[in-house]
Amino acid sequence: MEARPIAALPKTHLHVHFTGSMRHATLVELARRHRVHLPEALVEEWPPRLRATDERGWFRFQRLYDIARSVLREEEDVRRLVRETAEDEAAEGSGWLEIQVDPSGYGARFGGLTPFTDLVMDAAREASEASGVGVGVIIAANRTRHPLDARTLARLAAQYAGNGVVGFGLSNDERRGRAYDFDAAFRIARRAGLLSTPHGGELLGPASVRACLDALGANRIGHGVRAADDPALLDTLAARGVTLEVCPASNVSLGVFATPEQVPVRQIFEAGVPIALGADDPLLFGSRLTRQYELVREYHGFSDAELAELARCSIRGSAAPADLQKRLLDDVDGWLRTPA
Repeated sequence: MEARPIAALPKTHLHVHFTGSMRHATLVELARRHRVHLPEALVEEWPPRLRATDERGWFRFQRLYDIARSVLREEEDVRRLVRETAEDEAAEGSGWLEIQVDPSGYGARFGGLTPFTDLVMDAAREASEASGVGVGVIIAANRTRHPLDARTLARLAAQYAGNGVVGFGLSNDERRGRAYDFDAAFRIARRAGLLSTPHGGELLGPASVRACLDALGANRIGHGVRAADDPALLDTLAARGVTLEVCPASNVSLGVFATPEQVPVRQIFEAGVPIALGADDPLLFGSRLTRQYELVREYHGFSDAELAELARCSIRGSAAPADLQKRLLDDVDGWLRTPA
């Protein structure tokens, strides 16, 4: 069977969260430096055993994420996180990274929403120059907070449109906060030319995906795997060219599916829906982007030609500049021409 090295496959990474992109070793080191106590699930028992299909499991997942976020205390911590994430992406063949952040979760420690966003933008520029990986930022609202907070973040994102921010998202527990409640925020973002990239169809079914399409004008949908339960919805996604950011390891770690085989990657792919594989939160799930391609190869029998098409989907679905997209697409063809 063909087995070209996946790390050498040119690709983009469109679904990774800010704190969740941190290296585990960096988490431990910063916690020690800033005297933050880490639970065993983030130290000796890492990666933690997680579950998010019930309220208690989701609360624990969020609690671990919040503890990890608390080690980011100084500007250099933020710069280091973005720099190391870009370095890791370069090592895994990514030519473009879109990192998702909710500034309201960090602003209090860094002087407010705008100063923190300025810091992230500057860190992204530095990381891109040092690593050679293009870095775009997606500002994401939190479903569990008031929709007015989302409007504030959408206006913030709009201020940086064309200057580092490429999209506007909606994350956290989709069982709380209907997509329709956030339509005004997404209208602000879309008017500014930003991609609409809400989460949906992970913990809830196809209706969650439809709401992202109908209410939020989604260009991409974070996860979206439950669309596989509705063939007509898959047809709609394919016809509109809406990319699903599928995160296989995350789905299994959170209990959305019991095993990698159950993640409906093959079904979605064969329905003609563009898929961009993502790692979601490597810090909590223990694997980065290359592993997602390996899982699809191992458990769903994707050939190298099919893996190359997944990489192309990630490139076409990105906000990367047109010249970079063309170069990456050409490089994907070059990867396929390389003998296995």
